Amino acid sequence: PVPAWVVMGAGTGGTTATIGRYIRYKRHATRLSVADVERSAFFDGFSTRDPACLCEEPSRIEGIGRPRVEPSFVPGVIDHMLRVPDAVSIAAMRVLSKRLGRRVGGSTGTNFVAMCFHAARMKANGEQGSLVTLICDSGERYANTYYAEEWLRDKGLDPSPFEPLIEAFLAGGGLNIELEESRG
Repeated sequence: PVPAWVVMGAGTGGTTATIGRYIRYKRHATRLSVADVERSAFFDGFSTRDPACLCEEPSRIEGIGRPRVEPSFVPGVIDHMLRVPDAVSIAAMRVLSKRLGRRVGGSTGTNFVAMCFHAARMKANGEQGSLVTLICDSGERYANTYYAEEWLRDKGLDPSPFEPLIEAFLAGGGLNIELEESRG
């Protein structure tokens, strides 16, 4: 079936622009939600419609998050954006890795928690439909970063409070994690 939501990480903006344009071209009822991370300019650029937004610090989630809004980012084809804290992305990455039996990376965690956000909202509103996202990175190369407690401490990241909240949602509860959101 045509999905209710496609959830993507911001990346450079090119993939989300392509998917958003395709959804509009085909006139699907599918909505596009883009998940952005801390220390990235896309969320602010979308919220304010200011393509000159900048971020002072670099993203800690590899593969997504940019210091400036890239020209390939097309806010007009996006229905919704979420800003996902880095610790929540890492918690979601760890929960999903345990469930899959193989490691995934931080940008996959960002996508996954954003998808959980929409699933929780749909459930609360009595809506049905499918959601689509991507497993966009393997976690094997993050053994010394996202999966290393010392690295997390050095970066000031603590995913541990969020892991049980995500697990509780997957077990049928609500998603008790606040995410900043903006609508198109």
